[in-house]
Amino acid sequence: MMSIDSLDSLVVFQNKSEFHRAVRLIIDNVSFEKDVTVQVFEATIRVVGSLLSSHMILTNENNLLGDYRMPDYDGELLTMAHDIVLRMLPAFENTLTGLPYPRVNLIKGVLEGTINETCTAGAGSLLLEFGVLSRLLNDSSFEIIARKTNARLWNFRDKRTGLLGNVIDVQTGEWKGILSGLGAGLDSFYEYMLKAYILFGDETDLKMYLDAQDQIWTHMRKGRANCRSDDGQPPIYVNVDMRDGKVVNTWIDALQASFAGVLVLDGMIDEAVCFHALYYALWKKYGVLPERYNWHLKAPDVSFYPLRPEFAEATYLLYRATKSPFYLHVGREIIDSLNMHSRVRCGFATVHDVVDKTLEDRMESFFLSETTKYLYLLFDEDNPVNKNYSRLLFTTEGHIFPISNKFRDAESLSPILDLNVSCQSNLVEDTLFPPLNENRLTQIFKMMGYYGNEVQAS
Repeated sequence: MMSIDSLDSLVVFQNKSEFHRAVRLIIDNVSFEKDVTVQVFEATIRVVGSLLSSHMILTNENNLLGDYRMPDYDGELLTMAHDIVLRMLPAFENTLTGLPYPRVNLIKGVLEGTINETCTAGAGSLLLEFGVLSRLLNDSSFEIIARKTNARLWNFRDKRTGLLGNVIDVQTGEWKGILSGLGAGLDSFYEYMLKAYILFGDETDLKMYLDAQDQIWTHMRKGRANCRSDDGQPPIYVNVDMRDGKVVNTWIDALQASFAGVLVLDGMIDEAVCFHALYYALWKKYGVLPERYNWHLKAPDVSFYPLRPEFAEATYLLYRATKSPFYLHVGREIIDSLNMHSRVRCGFATVHDVVDKTLEDRMESFFLSETTKYLYLLFDEDNPVNKNYSRLLFTTEGHIFPISNKFRDAESLSPILDLNVSCQSNLVEDTLFPPLNENRLTQIFKMMGYYGNEVQAS
């Protein structure tokens, strides 16, 4: 998994020889003809996404990253992506709703006893990878499957609030989890609505995203209307009951940090600045991010940090949008903290407890696929990715797809390239001063329970 997931990171690091060596090792040694059960979502974003991204780089269909063509490459990674997706298709069969089972065996299909419950993000974040596969193969069936899944999920949203829950029964359509928020179980579903529109140009995806955004703003967002200019409490997005919009708990999770990046892509820079600052306060407090933090109790509810990329991703995207040196400083703090708290002889380890900094013998593949990639790009201004930033799109796993007329019609391509950087113009002030003044940043720090370095230094 890790070798595949980190393939295009080697391209970002501009190490052509290692990229070619890794591709050859995967072609020669990886087979999906195995009696193993995989999560449809994870296999799609980590394996299929990377194989497709690397295939386009190798064939120069994504020529924006440099010439990485490999003389003896014959489309094997595309064939592998096609193979594993075909092996996952039984997950979409024999459910009364048409929503996929969350897990499937690569040889036997859906095993007896497989649970009927899937999360919204797991079922509804397949469109980028399935859509790109369809277009590369000239076979629309995979994109159709992903679109039908999204449409069915969308139809199950609550008729009064317009919100979706976080867990649904694939047989009955009954919501088993009524929590609606921006974190685990829902995060990438919203992200992929917007990114699918950018990549493919289908207005339906944009309408779904804008409708979802309206409901998020109505039911989840609390605090002052404009974070950088108004008075009152800083904005925060809370978890609510999908049925009536009432607040159901007082925690945010690490995955929710990715929404700042979605806001950047949407052009809502001021909102992204403040949302990012909430997580910066937590990073300052602990030196890493707890998986779940109770902003009312001002303490972690879940204390481990598995080297997640979402905060680093948002830092990178905000820097690209604003060019504020503040985000370079934040990036440096992230790197220093990772080296101090999680670096071990053979790599970087999951932080078991953000307070005492004990470690686990585990490094998730997204650390190399995303966390290191975004931090590297933050400081490598001349990287081909940054030079061609407006023509590239990151998947939720950090894999790089080109925005091109291969995926959307040429007539609609030019306007979307202009919008992909940001819908707001860069302000001169952002390049000279921190995006939030000291008083507003201190207010956010206090709201998140950060008053100094006592916890981080422990």
